[in-house]
Amino acid sequence: MLGFLLRRLGASLLLLLFVLTVTFFLLRLVPGDPTRLSEDSRISLEQQQNLKRIYGLDRPLPEQYLLWLRAVVLHGDWGISFSQQRPVSAVIAEAIPATLLLAATALLVEYGVGFLLGVAAARRQGTAVDHLIRIGSLLIFSQPIFWFGLMAILLFSYVWPLFPAGHMYSIGAQEMGGGARFLDLLYHLVLPAAVLGLWSTGATARFVRGSLLDAMGRDYIRTARAKGLPERRVVWVHGMRNALTPVIQLFAMQLPTLLNGSLITEVIFSWPGLGRLIFTSILTRDYPVVLATTAMSAIFVLLGNLLGDLLQAVSDPTLRTVSDPAVRDA
Repeated sequence: MLGFLLRRLGASLLLLLFVLTVTFFLLRLVPGDPTRLSEDSRISLEQQQNLKRIYGLDRPLPEQYLLWLRAVVLHGDWGISFSQQRPVSAVIAEAIPATLLLAATALLVEYGVGFLLGVAAARRQGTAVDHLIRIGSLLIFSQPIFWFGLMAILLFSYVWPLFPAGHMYSIGAQEMGGGARFLDLLYHLVLPAAVLGLWSTGATARFVRGSLLDAMGRDYIRTARAKGLPERRVVWVHGMRNALTPVIQLFAMQLPTLLNGSLITEVIFSWPGLGRLIFTSILTRDYPVVLATTAMSAIFVLLGNLLGDLLQAVSDPTLRTVSDPAVRDA
């Protein structure tokens, strides 16, 4: 198991280095000058050259890359934000909690609703309920998330003003008590988390349905039914337990989709997380922040896939034996 973990971890680190290297050079090739953030900027040419010298942008590109790589790897220094004039680590630290809160809540919505719909469709295979769930989930998943988010704001913030259209807190929330501030946060969290979670629910429901139908056709399910066990126990204990392995793999695959969707969702709902920070940093050519946020997003994705591999290896021991060179060569 340790060898399995080390091999996956090594591959993840190499992939992370590759992603950051490609991002570094692509950012430098994109047209635009971070020392002139707008067309009507009054920065003189001399001041512009001085900023380039301070930021190290006047050096050859390979030298910039090596200096950046040494600072990140040896010192954990991501540099100074061009637009905010603060350490990038401080900027990232402020944005991570909001993204983690949104993504975790959306994940609960996705798998909570997806499991219920998937099991309901599998238990009523071929009926009107099954067809309705399959068609509805396909329609939701096929919609662009930005359109889905805008329609949610239109319906639930303007037509029926039930939830706020954006932001994480109300104006003046810092003056509220602890309980009132927490309820205000939940009030603002409902709509973006529901949009992000429900948007991914369609794929989860269809996958759970297929995995459960495959498991319900096995011999051990017929044996459990022959013993007279209640259908609820057959489905939720024997069926779901053996259908979880492919669902765990889906969980690892869904994390990149969830993080990509969270970028768009945060921009639409003005949610102060990594997604909105990436968006504003790209617009302002803030290279250090873009690189750091790309690294954070890549780390979340790689950790999710690594966690998925580990959970799948725990649930299916044959994967460990196949990946173990000693066992494979025997």
